[in-house]
Amino acid sequence: AEVVKYVLDDGHTCAQAARAFNLVAETIRNWVNAEKEKRKGNTTEAREAVDRAQLAELERKVKELEAENSFLKKAAAYFAKEQG
Repeated sequence: AEVVKYVLDDGHTCAQAARAFNLVAETIRNWVNAEKEKRKGNTTEAREAVDRAQLAELERKVKELEAENSFLKKAAAYFAKEQG
């Protein structure tokens, strides 16, 4: 709590807090982001809904990239056969 207050209320950066408290900046950033969500009134339920939406988008992107990759492999095989 003291580290988060140091960043949010006192205006220091996560990197400054990491040096001051001998912690990893990314860990502090995660704590700060969680506190910001809490202060905005975002509940765990709301955060989970955002996470589910992000997961669905990432899964959609993976499928799209897999389809593109498959197409490119087939095209490469076709052109290799044409040249050979």
